[in-house]
Amino acid sequence: MERIFIAIAAIFGGLAVAGGAFASHALKDKLSTSALAIFETGIKYQMYHALALLLVAILLSRMDMSPGFLTATGVAFIVGIFIFSGSLYTLSLTGIKWLGAITPLGGVAFLVGWGCLVVAALKMK
Repeated sequence: MERIFIAIAAIFGGLAVAGGAFASHALKDKLSTSALAIFETGIKYQMYHALALLLVAILLSRMDMSPGFLTATGVAFIVGIFIFSGSLYTLSLTGIKWLGAITPLGGVAFLVGWGCLVVAALKMK
């Protein structure tokens, strides 16, 4: 599972860099200041959680413990990126306001991931 998490983290990290460059160059004159800020929030949370997913993969490869909570952490971070950042990107690019109601579900996935990481840490030998 750690190889999959590393690959996904690298993809998300690379896409965050590309998305940030896209926002600052191509979208700067096309989006309102508020829509651009929403897009950039998605980029930040995607990068933070790509790095966190990389940490989870490293922990999985180094820890002598059941991978259950660490795997759940990684899955929650992936789901969170898709829902949280994905809804913010779509909202900022399309202006479809109801997408803002989906974003907190991604935030909950992030919180679940961090909670699972706490449990995993407490179970470490």
